[in-house]
Amino acid sequence: MNRFRKKMKDNSGFTLVEIAIVMVIIGLLIGGVLKGQEMIKNAKIKRVVKSSDERRAAVFTYQDRFGYYPGDDPLATTHLAGAAGVVNGNGNGQIAGAEDEDVFIHLATAGLISGSPTGYASAFPSHPFGGRYYLLYQNRNGKASNWITYTLAPVDVALAMDTSLDDGVYNTGSIRASAAYTGTAPVTVYVDL
Repeated sequence: MNRFRKKMKDNSGFTLVEIAIVMVIIGLLIGGVLKGQEMIKNAKIKRVVKSSDERRAAVFTYQDRFGYYPGDDPLATTHLAGAAGVVNGNGNGQIAGAEDEDVFIHLATAGLISGSPTGYASAFPSHPFGGRYYLLYQNRNGKASNWITYTLAPVDVALAMDTSLDDGVYNTGSIRASAAYTGTAPVTVYVDL
């Protein structure tokens, strides 16, 4: 009988307490990873919102300094004398047509945003969620204005931007979207200057 007990003792597995401890540790690790992913996404949302505020501030500083929106400035070659790649706009108050391609060149040349003006000549800047953003005069959901436009924004990001800066409704206020904040398809977000 003693030999039988000794053999059983040698073949024992994990106790319920040991299994419970391992399960708790696995749960904590999974929870930490998920929380970390959420924190990263929230940081990206804050970065997009901050970039919107920075771009608006840069545009208004340019307008205060020179009397025109960047890209639309009819005297840009004079105001930004000697800078390569600077093209005049038409001065009508609307960043329209090819003027949207010159907005960031004017802002960078004036020293109001970081980066090389020639870097902005080849493409619009990108935002943390993979889309691009640009400034353009458009009619969005019944409101014609110069808009900072963010393409390919995830729906939850668009809703967070609208809720934190405006009314949270996709087709009213100073922030609008190309579609309602439902589903999973990315939307385009428009922030009124």
